[in-house]
Amino acid sequence: MRIDVHRSISDGLADAAWQLYNEAFEELRASAVQRHVMSRAEFDEVAGDERILKYLAVDTEQGDRLCALSTLTNQLDAIPLISVEYFQQRWPAQFKAGQIWYIGFLGVHPDHRGSGTFEQLIEAMYAERGPGPVVVAFDVSRRNERYGFPRAIRDVLERHTGPMAVHRLDEQTYWAFEAPEPMTA
Repeated sequence: MRIDVHRSISDGLADAAWQLYNEAFEELRASAVQRHVMSRAEFDEVAGDERILKYLAVDTEQGDRLCALSTLTNQLDAIPLISVEYFQQRWPAQFKAGQIWYIGFLGVHPDHRGSGTFEQLIEAMYAERGPGPVVVAFDVSRRNERYGFPRAIRDVLERHTGPMAVHRLDEQTYWAFEAPEPMTA
């Protein structure tokens, strides 16, 4: 297994990454109210944005086949729909030092789940940080929270840091009101 880090990916590599992305996140298309899977145009925008690091896990035993990918940035304005001001106010020292990192996504091909690839990606991303206190943030659907995604990230990071503070930053719920047949007068 090899982890390659890119500032930008394009052409054939972007096509292979897009295919992997779709296979890794297919289950989320119908299991979360808020869309968690990007369109191809959105994916290509992230792939070309040099402010966002792209981590590609390559299975060297299967002919350099992509098996997982993730994104990471400390330039929070590169991530649509998050509030830069929220992070700046909550962690001013880390914000000023550029030590707030955001994981845009982390996907592992279904054939490689449970292989240690997830953990290797987390460790590779954590190695990117600079000196001093660091904050790592991400969003996760309730479905993936039930699967233990936040706990798994914490477990990997604590191997390098020791015990750390973990915060649920925010929560948004979706509601539906389903009306029965109208009552007759």
